[in-house]
Amino acid sequence: MTRGCGDAAGRWNGGAWMAYGPVMCRSIKTLREPYASDVTDEDVRAAALQYVRKISGFRAPSARNAEVFDRAVETVAAATQALLDELHLNRPAARQPGA
Repeated sequence: MTRGCGDAAGRWNGGAWMAYGPVMCRSIKTLREPYASDVTDEDVRAAALQYVRKISGFRAPSARNAEVFDRAVETVAAATQALLDELHLNRPAARQPGA
């Protein structure tokens, strides 16, 4: 059985499926050109949120973990934006006007 985003996650327990929460999406979309253009801050934050959800195993943290969860999302978003800003891509040189 194929599971997608939002399906119940769990384990097989001798004939019964023991559900324990939604499955997280496995894919984070590529945010660099040529695969994406006009990447917004919201796109970067959404990717960071998905990463932190996947790593932590929580779709939404408890109140006790909300601060550290949010801080992790912001840290990952900042690192992602820095990576995208500093990547050197093999692109043809832009044509100069009149050239």
